[in-house]
Amino acid sequence: MTEFDYEIVTADRKPGLMSLATKVTAQSWPEFMLHDPVAELFPELWERLPQFQFVFLEPGTDNLIALGNSIPLAWDGDLSELPETGWDWAMATGIQNCRKGEDPSVLCALQIVVANKYLGRGLSRRAVETMKSIGRANNLKALLAPVRPNVKTSYPLIPIDEYVTWKNDEGLPFDPWMRVHARSGAAIVKVCHQAMRITGTIADWENWTGVKVPSSGRHVIPGALVPVEFDVEADRGIYIEPNVWMHHAL
Repeated sequence: MTEFDYEIVTADRKPGLMSLATKVTAQSWPEFMLHDPVAELFPELWERLPQFQFVFLEPGTDNLIALGNSIPLAWDGDLSELPETGWDWAMATGIQNCRKGEDPSVLCALQIVVANKYLGRGLSRRAVETMKSIGRANNLKALLAPVRPNVKTSYPLIPIDEYVTWKNDEGLPFDPWMRVHARSGAAIVKVCHQAMRITGTIADWENWTGVKVPSSGRHVIPGALVPVEFDVEADRGIYIEPNVWMHHAL
């Protein structure tokens, strides 16, 4: 549980939050995760849709405790039709909807990050609840989330479709991030097997991970949910990350 006060601030109320958030994000994700080309749209997210981006701050300071990014979508399909391309689809589609001035119907989570020193205090669930509140305040009917099952990094060779069926002793999802959403009322919809696609040269991957890649093949890389496919002759490594679509009714 949290043992301190914090202030919830959306980016439309306080300029400069993106720079604070970027520092915490860079410290919290594996380096290679920061190189999804679709993530280049993040500045536009803060610029065009600031009311959907929030941080938890220590009162009266710029000390960032946690942050959340979400994007409204003009999407009215059946949940079973949510795309395989999960996170990448949500970011690209939401920005395109915004550029066209289309009215959104749902909100989609993009990331929640808790600063390292504040982990284990129940802030993840509070951030999910904050995101749901923002969705309700904007008359959106659901919060969708392409959840990154973070403990899957310890089981990179287990198929994602098997991993998502694992339960803990309470009958809740085995994975902690999926469990956070479940405890906030979300239901698992399905796996999105190609939620993010990250490509780089062999040198890129070696720099991002500190792991040498002497030969082609599928390599287990620290921080990756599934192995990365390397082709040394083509000088290319491709990581296709699976996530899990979860749905919160609002």
